[in-house]
Amino acid sequence: MIAIIDYGVGNLFSVKSSFSYIGAEAVVTGDKDVIKKADKILLPGVGAFEDAIGKLRETGLDKVIIEEAKNGKPILGICLGMQLLFEKSYEFGQFDGLGLLKGSVVPMKGAIDSKLKIPHIGYNGLIFKKQHPLFKYIKDGDFVYFVHSYYATDCEDSLLATTEYGCELTAIVGKDNVMGAQFHPEKSGDVGLNILRAFCEME
Repeated sequence: MIAIIDYGVGNLFSVKSSFSYIGAEAVVTGDKDVIKKADKILLPGVGAFEDAIGKLRETGLDKVIIEEAKNGKPILGICLGMQLLFEKSYEFGQFDGLGLLKGSVVPMKGAIDSKLKIPHIGYNGLIFKKQHPLFKYIKDGDFVYFVHSYYATDCEDSLLATTEYGCELTAIVGKDNVMGAQFHPEKSGDVGLNILRAFCEME
């Protein structure tokens, strides 16, 4: 069973629907005991980093996520949920993340061509950097759907795939049992579903 963490931030039910579509059991929950009993954890997120990390800490779910990560449970963060996995974010200030992956989250503004629109919205191709079990059912160049204004950097330790938008931006990260996707798998058609399917099959 997959626990989709409900902390008041995220596209929870479309994610749950995606798991249902591929025949995976998933529950939307903020219950610590349910999360601890789950086989895997999905950390969604939409909105601002400060608000999201604040809500995780208010509920104590940050400690549960860190504890379960240390226990080796597979964890997948998506969009803002991926950014929360890193050490720091510089979105409207400087804020500490969960620290499960090395790296920081920084603005795209100033890093990409000023003619390109921010936020980066739309389908972009994946550029694989390493092979990984998440890629079991997809291939290099497959398109996924992004909506973001910030991206992860200094994360070579966990970098699995990038995408091209004025420069190479971090798209997928993974270190041991902790993984993240900057894009929305639940909005990325068959490619996104296949990433979730591969995640479900991970031990």
